[in-house]
Amino acid sequence: MASKEFFEIPKRYRTWSLALMGIGVLSVIIGFLLYGTGEHTNRFWAALLQNSVYFLLVVNASMFFMCATTLAWGSWQLSFGRVTQAISTAVIPIGIITVIILICLVTIPDVHIYHWLHPHGDKILEGKSGFLNKSFFIIWTLLTLIGWIVLGAKMRKLNLELENNPPSSTESARKYLFKNTVWAAVFIVWFALTVMSTVPWLWLMSIDAHWYSTMYSWYTFASTFVAGMAVIVLFVVYLKNQGYLEYTNEEHMHDLGKFMFAFSIFWTYLWFSQYMLIWYANIPEETVYFRSRITTDHESGAYTGVFWFSFVINFLAPFLILMRRGSKRNYTTIAMMAIVILVGHWFDFYQMVFASVEKDHVPLNLFDFGVAAGFVGLIIFSVGRALSKTPLIAKNHPLIKESIIHHT
Repeated sequence: MASKEFFEIPKRYRTWSLALMGIGVLSVIIGFLLYGTGEHTNRFWAALLQNSVYFLLVVNASMFFMCATTLAWGSWQLSFGRVTQAISTAVIPIGIITVIILICLVTIPDVHIYHWLHPHGDKILEGKSGFLNKSFFIIWTLLTLIGWIVLGAKMRKLNLELENNPPSSTESARKYLFKNTVWAAVFIVWFALTVMSTVPWLWLMSIDAHWYSTMYSWYTFASTFVAGMAVIVLFVVYLKNQGYLEYTNEEHMHDLGKFMFAFSIFWTYLWFSQYMLIWYANIPEETVYFRSRITTDHESGAYTGVFWFSFVINFLAPFLILMRRGSKRNYTTIAMMAIVILVGHWFDFYQMVFASVEKDHVPLNLFDFGVAAGFVGLIIFSVGRALSKTPLIAKNHPLIKESIIHHT
């Protein structure tokens, strides 16, 4: 058994999490006073939309990872499985915040993020009204979050089921694994119906209601999944540095690094495919999306710099550094790359939202970073609280031995 079974929240850890959350709350208050009313209203709500959706999808990626590996009867991840489980608990507070923000976006009259709310005789928007309407938006958003929370809670409960009741026989172990597999499959199906399809369409792509892309949801998934893997890496490295997770070693870190590397390439593939097909077809209703993002004209290409910056930091940096075997096994290097990936995809979400809401460039300032800091603090607080409540290793899991002796 591991020498340090339970995580004890250090005072400095708690102080940092509370301080970051305080910065976030203060930033929202000051941001509302500066931008909440008048001509800058969209700037205020766009920042809340960008940060809430980004961090919600990032922490929800942990439950997807947990269910995907469960569905595959994987065992290598079990030595740090309680970390992914703990990260997924942040879906509850961040999800509630996100739902409130999204409902405000479609109910407050002065907010004009989603133009499909007021089609004004626009034939294209009227043709999409069966999907893009206030009632469907609110109902599907609520159902999405409820599904994530309920199914996530069920998976966490199953993960703890054997803690005090180890399987008495091989048959009972098989039944436990089968039950886990069934519920993991249910979550994966709901995840596919939301994150991999409808949710990015509703929350993000519908900001440009005339534009569409069949790759958009997968692009969003790839972005937030690789960022979610980066969050897992950061918490695993932190716990290892604090003397926890005795059975997690460089073999496990190597595989986590593989995920970060592979999905950085996958994100780049989708980035290129979406851009290349639209550029090659040259259809006006498709190319309009990239007008404010890549054109060299000063007036129309307001976000050209951040668009290419996010490409470089999200593709070239992971590609060049994580390609080496040693980089994926070095805790310092992989932690630094995790931070780079998290920041890089945050910038990508910035251009995804702001380049559609405000065609003229909106420079980032302390308000934007302060809101992001608040969500980071909330994640740190939620994960620390969850880690302190359960043992850090599932000692009675039927496959735990395979995780302990894992090598790659």
